[in-house]
Amino acid sequence: MSEKVVAITGASNGMGLEAAKLFAQRGWIVYGGARRVEKIPTTNGIHALKLDVTDDASREAFIQTILTDQHRIDVLINNAGYGEYGPLEELPLENLKAQFDVNFFGAAALTQLVLPTMRAQHSGRIVNISSIGEDVFTPLGGAYHATKAALRRWSNVLDQEVKGFGIRSVIVQPGGTQSSWAEIAMANAKKNLKPNSVYRPLVEAVETQLSGIPASAATSADLARLFYRAATDETPKYAYFNTWSDRLMARTARVHPRLYMRIADRLMKGFSKEAAK
Repeated sequence: MSEKVVAITGASNGMGLEAAKLFAQRGWIVYGGARRVEKIPTTNGIHALKLDVTDDASREAFIQTILTDQHRIDVLINNAGYGEYGPLEELPLENLKAQFDVNFFGAAALTQLVLPTMRAQHSGRIVNISSIGEDVFTPLGGAYHATKAALRRWSNVLDQEVKGFGIRSVIVQPGGTQSSWAEIAMANAKKNLKPNSVYRPLVEAVETQLSGIPASAATSADLARLFYRAATDETPKYAYFNTWSDRLMARTARVHPRLYMRIADRLMKGFSKEAAK
């Protein structure tokens, strides 16, 4: 059989970039898509393509280029995403819609484009990069958490629908990661505050929490290896976690919501006192 082909969105930095490198090192033909295409390396079998996951023409050109070149796509990794943080009372609805366009609808649209080819091949895998944040939620992250929860359920239903064609749809749930994600999310939170917002102390409290990611947190290279497992496991799992603690946190929030809320409320106690003044 010819070399396998993987398409990776959000391949210009972080987990997506490291995944592109790893798949190429392991003999795959890699097509990485991103808006900042110049940041994707074009060595060792990596092909860099311009991609805006929110644009119909860009998505279609991305997939069609791969099919024209290779006549197949074995794995699609829906990795592109970001955190549009901000208090839900003040978050502009256009920003909420933009969060869904990138984190959810972009993945859904690209998947629709590759499924006919995968059905014809009688094989294929859709790897959807969610987060423990689909279960573990914090103040200011309502838009982000909603997109990841939607992606999870959509992926589960898709898996039921396409399994009979030899295709699987799986979820990867990263936890704390050494990256600029939190910094960008909090910059968005500050941008989304109204003048003299009553939520400013909350933003400061959450920023303090998110800045405490330990040096032992997962690296982008760690998560690239998790992406590879999700893409290649002969019998794919329901969901993929990098560590047992990530799995435990997600399970606690999902199965024991009252316990999780008590813990979360205790962490935010300082903000509650400040807001009550």
